Amino acid sequence: MSSLHRYLRPLPLVAVLRGITPAEIDAVGAALADNGFRILEVPLNSPDPFESIARMAREFGEHCLLGAGTVLKLEDVARVADAGGKLIVMPHGDVAIVREAKRLGLVCLPGVATTTEAFAALDAGADGLKMFPAEQLSPAVLKAWRAVLPKDTLVFPVGGIRPDNIAVRAVAAQYAAAFAALEAKR
Repeated sequence: MSSLHRYLRPLPLVAVLRGITPAEIDAVGAALADNGFRILEVPLNSPDPFESIARMAREFGEHCLLGAGTVLKLEDVARVADAGGKLIVMPHGDVAIVREAKRLGLVCLPGVATTTEAFAALDAGADGLKMFPAEQLSPAVLKAWRAVLPKDTLVFPVGGIRPDNIAVRAVAAQYAAAFAALEAKR
């Protein structure tokens, strides 16, 4: 079982803390961890994201997989690692970023919108795939992907996932093998 699987066991969701500030991170992180979330992502387009990641790492790093989302630049991978983050989530499939994350021992979930991108990301070492934007890629597309991707590939539909449509996407993902990511919105 990969380290990513271990963090998905209690609750197979990723908390995306879009817009969170360092002042809010301790209380929000504690509430999420207390309610079973073990994967916490601070998008890099949030206010002072590296400070938020560092605070989360100090407070929750032993029990949670935490790190950054919206990672667009290669140099940000090292900054996330330096802040104590162990997770890189990207909206795109830049294989150089995937390789750097793996070189630094981080879990990496690149964004993909086609099976060609998915296989390139997996070949570069991705631990799973961020299907993005999920609202433009139907559950039927995800079901078709499941037929050709390696059986143990984790796929996280992201972008447009809401409480009213998460069940449909989870079924399409064959829930035992692929998990939906719920964007935490304030």
